[in-house]
Amino acid sequence: MSSSSDLWVLDVWKGYHADEPVLQGVNLSVPAGSLSAVLGLSGCGKTTLLRAIAGFERPERGRIALGTRTLDDGHIFIPPERRGIGYVPQEGALFPNLTVHANIAFGLSRAERRTAVVDELLELVGLEALARRFPHQLSGGEQQRVALARALARRPEVILLDEPFSSLDASLRTTVREEVSALLRRQGATTVLVTHDQEEALSLADSVAVLRDGVIVQQGTPAELYTRPVDERLAGFLGAVNLLEASFDGALAHTVLGQLQLHPDPNRVPNLKHGVVIVRPEQLRVSPTGESREGLAGTVEQCRYYGHDALLHIRAEEGTHTAPLIARVRGEQALPAGTRVLIAARGRVT
Repeated sequence: MSSSSDLWVLDVWKGYHADEPVLQGVNLSVPAGSLSAVLGLSGCGKTTLLRAIAGFERPERGRIALGTRTLDDGHIFIPPERRGIGYVPQEGALFPNLTVHANIAFGLSRAERRTAVVDELLELVGLEALARRFPHQLSGGEQQRVALARALARRPEVILLDEPFSSLDASLRTTVREEVSALLRRQGATTVLVTHDQEEALSLADSVAVLRDGVIVQQGTPAELYTRPVDERLAGFLGAVNLLEASFDGALAHTVLGQLQLHPDPNRVPNLKHGVVIVRPEQLRVSPTGESREGLAGTVEQCRYYGHDALLHIRAEEGTHTAPLIARVRGEQALPAGTRVLIAARGRVT
């Protein structure tokens, strides 16, 4: 693997029609050696951004750079094959008439093919025994590992992954993505993963950039985005939320659940007196009436049981909050509909 440099996308604009820009001033930073995810709904511009970084698309304006080396700024343009970037498309795009060994070797010079590089990559991705098989003889996860090995063969500085796990069965997806993530980290590869899967982005990436309508609305660690989202829409996109009306007194929010501590936020409007706070389901503590004397009284309307945990939909019996509150509890704490409970909140809120 080549020595890595930070990847920069600076004020990049791209559209396919003059009045319909797909990317609208995108700014993205990917630290060397990190795995960063670009997360967004279908049609938000994720693949267009990835193709612009790879050099397959030319932005109308903006700059893309790898370290101090400009890849594209409207004047300088480095073609894809000279960027030092490996690209793994959504379906892997293996050549059906070539063996696993030949697919990985594709694009290498004759001299490089005579070295042990392909054998080393086969060992790296755990496919030494399948070297002579053809793509149709492989599982979906094995095909993805071949595509990754082919991208790594030319020792790129950056690896781009375009929804690489979306076509896999749910039972296989978690295993394959963890294997691929571990492999890339062992290689020290700077990686950009494009995905629409919130769980995938939050569980795998060092940094997550959320792309919405062609703009990065927030970039940060998974914990930063989940606990301190930039707005209510992003909060709901990343997981279930309770939105509570609140009055503010400095670092305190007064809500139907009582007095809650606010996360420090330099972007909060000074002297704001009223607004909404975000409380995640796992922040709610639920106790059957009689087991606790503190909290907001409510009744369980619905219980969704998942084994390891459960989501309770609870109708508050007092206060002005009309929407059901959603609480996440351990599986053994699941309560049937009709159970009367007391609800309290813990931790800081945004």
